[in-house]
Amino acid sequence: MRIYREKDYAAMSRRAANLISAEVIRRPDCVLGLATGSTPIGTYKQLIEWNKKGDLSFKEVHTVNLDEYKGLSADHDQSYRYFMQHNLFDHIDIVPENTYVPNGLAEDAEAECRNYDELVRSFGYADLQLLGLGRNGHIGFNEPGDGFVKETHVVDLTESTIEANARFFASADEVPKQALTMGIGCIMQARRVLLIASGADKAEAIYQAVCGPITPQCPASILQLHSDVVIVGDEAALSKLEGTGVEICG
Repeated sequence: MRIYREKDYAAMSRRAANLISAEVIRRPDCVLGLATGSTPIGTYKQLIEWNKKGDLSFKEVHTVNLDEYKGLSADHDQSYRYFMQHNLFDHIDIVPENTYVPNGLAEDAEAECRNYDELVRSFGYADLQLLGLGRNGHIGFNEPGDGFVKETHVVDLTESTIEANARFFASADEVPKQALTMGIGCIMQARRVLLIASGADKAEAIYQAVCGPITPQCPASILQLHSDVVIVGDEAALSKLEGTGVEICG
């Protein structure tokens, strides 16, 4: 596990974008696992800038997203498909048919989960999987629980996650109560995992993920078992790692 400390959100975003662009340049037809939420927006903006300058091309890239709200259509302004179109796909030279997000309106959600697992498996899993981090340690929408769920599945969102995401909706009552999420097994099959975190409200989750026991009560702690994990955080997010003996670059 390699940990990079950056001064602020902008620097964190640039570092993460550098790591993603290096993967695309190294392997133009790579498979990128992508995340949503507020944290990766700066990373996506930097990738868009480099793409527009001609420094980077996504023409051969395939992407698989981590999750989608159950019950939201792709054109709903809070769906994760809409998020990805608005914050990345519509602004780069990626082939639209090469971008994949779970279908939140699938009539048979369980079948959609099985099909999504098969899709990701057919690509040989992600070459690089980008992750954000929930305040409760969730990755994707893999919430704290009694066990790690390997497969893509329908999950009941915790109250803390609903509360954290309420800022994107008119009220907490409008936040969907369920989501389809890539399972821990799919995430762990990625060749490299890039986890990004910003802000003091993520400091405890980072500490538990890096220094705490491996437990489904902090889903991100499973990353301690992955052979190639890079964490990029700003000073606030990494603040609780001070004095732990964990090696930090920067």
